[in-house]
This record gives sequence, C-alpha cells and structure tokens, in this order.
Amino acid sequence: MNRLIHLLFLSAPLEMTAQVAFNPQLGMALTTLTPDQEGVQYKSDIGVLAGADLRIGQRFYFQPGAFFVSSKTAVSVGDSLVTEDHLVWNSMKVKAQVGYNLMDADDFRLRVNAGPTYNWLISATGKDDNIEVDLKDHNSGSFNLDAGAGIDLWIISVETGISYGLTNAYKEVDGFSNDAKFFTYYVTAGVVLGGSTTSGSAK
Repeated sequence: MNRLIHLLFLSAPLEMTAQVAFNPQLGMALTTLTPDQEGVQYKSDIGVLAGADLRIGQRFYFQPGAFFVSSKTAVSVGDSLVTEDHLVWNSMKVKAQVGYNLMDADDFRLRVNAGPTYNWLISATGKDDNIEVDLKDHNSGSFNLDAGAGIDLWIISVETGISYGLTNAYKEVDGFSNDAKFFTYYVTAGVVLGGSTTSGSAK
C-alpha cells in the first residue's frame, strides 16, 4: 500500500505536466475602428504582437494568456480638405479563453478557441504627427470578444482569429461621443512546449 501511494505521488507531477502546454507566439495584427464616424474614415494597417498563452487541459482546455500588441490604423479626417495619419496604439492584452481540439492526433491538431479578452492601453500616438492624438481622450482599455482557429504540427503552432471590441475606443468629451470600437484580425506562429503535444500521450 505504501509503495502504491509513493508511486502515485511520483506520477502526479508528470500528469500535471502532460496537461499544461506553454505556447509563445509572434504575429501580425490588422486593426481598424468601426463604425466610421462623420468626416472620419478608418482603414486597417499592419501591426505586431508578441506574447504567450497556456493550454490547461487536454482535448478541452482553458487558455489564459498575455500579449504585447502594437496596433496601427490609417485615418482620414475631413471631406474636401483631407488630413491623413497613422494612429498607433500600444497595449497589453490579457486573455481568458477556452479551446477545443477538433482533431487531436499525436503530431497534428486542428483547434478552435473563443472567449473574453482585455486590452489595457499603454500609449496612443499619431505616427506622422498630422493629427493630434491624446491618450487622455481614449478609454483606458477595451473589453473584447475573441474567436480563433489554429493548427499544431508537431511543436509548431499557427493561429488566426478576430477580436471584436465591446468598449468604445474614445471617451465622451464635452458632450461629444464617439462610438467607434476596435476590430482586429490577427495571425500568429509559435511553438508548443510541454503538454501532450510533445509527450505524445494525448488521444
């Protein structure tokens, strides 16, 4: 009996390791604001993101994560006389998603995920200095709903998805409100460390 208990204690860390995977990633993000406001037009531009998430579980898993995101959006202001600039937002994104492996082989997975995220805004600037951009005019962050799909091929991961902002990007100033929200399409590539992907134990 004592020997059995000893074996259970020795195997517990291995079981926990097999159910937790670490997934560092790099990628690009195309961010715009929607809807367009009167006299203002937005167009998505290429930004970057880097970070990591965890997958806690096996076929069905919890997927928390944290990413640094540098988003860019082209903006045109005015009707007859148009002023153009590129808005740059730097933020920290935290994720609390859930995922499911639609295909769950040893060296290949097709997966989907969805859930709430939050972008904490760090800075807001105009790249070309043609439009005055003030961080104080923005809300401090944005709650979002994200959904994505990806594949794992051995330890290589590729994922694509969308992030739809639920919070207005701008504060109400002097009674003037702007209901534009962030909308982002992203694609990332990374590696999956630990978990059943590298142990070959998942089915």
